[in-house]
Amino acid sequence: MPRDRNGQFDPLLIPKYARRFPGFDDKIIALYARGMSTRDIQAHIEEIYGITVSPSLVSAVTDF
Repeated sequence: MPRDRNGQFDPLLIPKYARRFPGFDDKIIALYARGMSTRDIQAHIEEIYGITVSPSLVSAVTDF
């Protein structure tokens, strides 16, 4: 696990103990509102953030 000089580690992208990026659900909902499919949303997220999201995550966020 990477640490700084003081032996501490605080994630930069996701706050400590958070499970998702702040505002990430809102981004997925915005893409879904544009008419993008789950597969399109997955590809877009991977292209922009360089991470892979599961279809179940996209479905969990968009099924409100």
